[in-house]
Amino acid sequence: MGTDRVHGTGGDPPEDPKNVEDLLPEPSVLRLEEYLAMHVAIGHRIRYEILYRLVHGGDMSLKELEEAIGIDDSTLRYHLNELVDVGLLQKRQRTEHDQDGLYTYYRATVFGEVTLIEGVDELIRGEWAFERLYDSSTEA
Repeated sequence: MGTDRVHGTGGDPPEDPKNVEDLLPEPSVLRLEEYLAMHVAIGHRIRYEILYRLVHGGDMSLKELEEAIGIDDSTLRYHLNELVDVGLLQKRQRTEHDQDGLYTYYRATVFGEVTLIEGVDELIRGEWAFERLYDSSTEA
């Protein structure tokens, strides 16, 4: 499926696909492989749901996420670590102690917000718009 339009690159696509690094600004914050790893990570349904909840609902603790998503602790930790490893989430600790000890919580990074909102969420919004545009049941 070809297209003449280029989104978000600020210019023409590279003529040689071996030079896709040319799509990144100079200097770039991340390498192309790191951006691709973020998209691979969000491609898993549980990781998508975790990121969605944190972007749209704010910071959450492990316990809050466990209750909201309804998966066991070890599975949740695995997926949280995957999201942290690629830079979509941060694991943070409150510095002061209380009766429960240190409070650990997760928050979406800027990369997490952009990957979700401008990535998968944008595709979903596009599908809704496409459906409304071509819905034959709403004759004007």
